[in-house]
Amino acid sequence: MPSPQTSSSFKWKWDDIRNIFSSLSNPTTSYTMIDQHPPTDVNGQVEDDASGNIQANKLADEVQRDIALGGISETAVIVEGEERTTRFVWLLAFACSISGLLFGYDTGVISGALVTIGDDLGAPGSELSSLQKELITSATTLGALIGSLISGILSDYSGRKPVISLADLIFIFGAIAQSLSHTVRAMIAGRFLIGLGVGLASCIAPLYIQELSPTRLRGRMVVLTVVAITGGQVVAYGIGAAFENMRGGWRWMVGLGAVPAALQLVFLVFLPESPRILIRKGRMDRARGVLGRIYAHASEEQVVMKVEVLRAAVLQSVRISEGTTLVQRIRSMFIEPVNRRALIIACGLQAFQQLSGFNTLMYYSATLFKSIGFNQPTAVGLIIAGTNFLFTLVALKYIDMIGRRRIMLYSSPGMVLGLTLAAISFHFLTKDTGGVLVDGAQYSTKWSALVLVSMIIYVASYATGVGNVPWQQGELFALEVRGIGTSLSTTTNWACNLLIGSTYLSLMAAITPSGAFGLYGGLCFLGFAFCLACYPETAGLSLEEVTNVFQNGFGVKESERMRSEKRMLQRRVVRRGEEESGSSSSTVS
Repeated sequence: MPSPQTSSSFKWKWDDIRNIFSSLSNPTTSYTMIDQHPPTDVNGQVEDDASGNIQANKLADEVQRDIALGGISETAVIVEGEERTTRFVWLLAFACSISGLLFGYDTGVISGALVTIGDDLGAPGSELSSLQKELITSATTLGALIGSLISGILSDYSGRKPVISLADLIFIFGAIAQSLSHTVRAMIAGRFLIGLGVGLASCIAPLYIQELSPTRLRGRMVVLTVVAITGGQVVAYGIGAAFENMRGGWRWMVGLGAVPAALQLVFLVFLPESPRILIRKGRMDRARGVLGRIYAHASEEQVVMKVEVLRAAVLQSVRISEGTTLVQRIRSMFIEPVNRRALIIACGLQAFQQLSGFNTLMYYSATLFKSIGFNQPTAVGLIIAGTNFLFTLVALKYIDMIGRRRIMLYSSPGMVLGLTLAAISFHFLTKDTGGVLVDGAQYSTKWSALVLVSMIIYVASYATGVGNVPWQQGELFALEVRGIGTSLSTTTNWACNLLIGSTYLSLMAAITPSGAFGLYGGLCFLGFAFCLACYPETAGLSLEEVTNVFQNGFGVKESERMRSEKRMLQRRVVRRGEEESGSSSSTVS
């Protein structure tokens, strides 16, 4: 097999990084980036120092600092064809997104099941009480909270794939247990099992995708999981509508959740482990093989250098892991400023996602729309789920182009608007019933329609931003604490979900629907303020680079500076390659 050719632009970068590694082996050596050919502008003139050599030296110093801190910028290696998404990456993302489908289906299906169970779980003629509905719904969330708490730590020891496989097995047993339930207790136990699977999958699937995705596509690949979540909710509402009028149809609704879980188990046989986990376990050849499939258009030398870039970060993480106990690493999440800032942002975004009240619509939308007079509440709930799915596709297209921070700042005000409009609509809708919803009461179709419109505005804004961005949480943490960090932040998500899901019906009764949705609107405004003050832009930065954003504060301005310098360096590398390629062509002519 002929030796792969290395482009001139890449060789310039390769030599620079080789010098960095050489300098690390000799601590007394002072490193400055070697640039044998001064940078030139489009007219062939030498650039001035402010934007040329000084900038290159400055970036080199930062790369050296990153290595000392356990990370190295992936900007150091720009491979051929990196902008092209390989079939392998899409297959990987699709297979992982089945976890999202399970997540969405099992959280969405309960909405339709609750209005069709009737007296199947008790004595003839005994409908489910509000407390029983809350317990059945909250059991899933409690299980998810426990599952997410252990998932990241477990995956650090066993790898990402085994944890996803375990989640699938739990999904299958939970779905079967629900479909065979004949008492409220048995149903609660089945929902708890499903929750454990949801907690494991919701934490690890996005993390697994992030560690296997090219930097440029990382956000989009993770959003595929959220697309699958919303798609699963649409499927759940569709199946709910199909079985709505069938005696015992709810058993089919919950039991069908076992099918995609079994499908993902089959897919996992053909998927690789995360390259970072493989490198940490010393399986360099397998890691090189995985990266070779991710960057299928790169030369062998470029792939080798990608492995070296990751190895520099992973070895530092291994040293930290081997020199500390699990308890010490957990404590470092709160004591070390870099880890603490990352944790505050990750937990803050997850709390924002749940305290906005969105999942109350997923769990209780059919119940809500039935109360305000819609004849086919599950079908109306399908409109909400469909809106969620469609606008998640908007996020899929733009999250890496617009950026995580901007998309949050653009979409959050829409959530506040939708919830405020809902609070006003409920106020006038329930004037004749003392401010509360009464089953069987006749309500104004005008105000009922406006409630639906306000929900669509809210859900569209939610799906574009906060429904997706918090699941990018894995990119905020260094490798040695990534599992712990994602576990803690995902646990925050499910803890807030548990709080919202278990209090929604009681809250609606205590402070009226208008007050409840007004409260959610106020919490959304606080979430918007949090993003404005603390959330840095991470789009375009590698996993190893993001950690360095938090060295001095929350890094809102620092992240923009790093992204700007990275774009500048990439343009210079590409331009130099084009110039040298042009020179070679002229020589041949």
